[in-house]
Amino acid sequence: MSSTARSVSPASAAAPTASAGPQAGPVAAPRMVRQRRRRPGLIALSVALIAAGGLSGAVLYSRSGHRTPVIVVARDVPVGSRITEADLATASIALDSAVRSVKASRAGGLVGQRAATDLKAGSLLAPSQVTDQSLLGPGEQLVGVSVKPSQLPATPLVPGEKVLIVSTPDSNGAPSRTATNGDGSTAENGVGPVALSAKVVAVGRPAAAAGALVVDVAVPAAEGPALAAQVATGNVALVVVARDGS
Repeated sequence: MSSTARSVSPASAAAPTASAGPQAGPVAAPRMVRQRRRRPGLIALSVALIAAGGLSGAVLYSRSGHRTPVIVVARDVPVGSRITEADLATASIALDSAVRSVKASRAGGLVGQRAATDLKAGSLLAPSQVTDQSLLGPGEQLVGVSVKPSQLPATPLVPGEKVLIVSTPDSNGAPSRTATNGDGSTAENGVGPVALSAKVVAVGRPAAAAGALVVDVAVPAAEGPALAAQVATGNVALVVVARDGS
């Protein structure tokens, strides 16, 4: 019995067979990443917006932090009174351009001037509230009226206040006829008290000894001499007229 020997070449023996394992598939090519196109115009717009926002913020911060030294009223000052250094104070506040104010550097020039209106403590001083004009107008005379506390209201008088200077009976009980009526007409016998309209310009301090108080009043020039003669007799009293006719 004969047998046929099959020769196996080393190359074929070493080569793997198809059933030896799973076949390796084809390798996929790497996916290309698509690059975005840069738009120079959009980038420039973004940079401009960022810069504008930063500039606006800087401007707002600068304005909110900018404060101006101005003058405020330290204590109440009646209209017509002379302004002293103690009446003024300074404050640093942020102001709108529409608000009228007086810079702190002008404080020295305000001392000695008069209040054109009633100044209230803590309020901002406006230029129109100060004047260098006297309360004594043209065609008026200044007369000092010396009165006792009993001849005055308990409420303190202030410059600019309107008053009536009323003639009082003399020592014999007869009414004085030196002064004139408020309308300028001369009083007649048998008529009630005679009154003269006047405006307070300044109020002095009470005298320590007699307790009398001197009030400077402005009256028409034609009435000045007669009022001075009436005041010399001591037969006068002051009546305060309500402001604004109220």
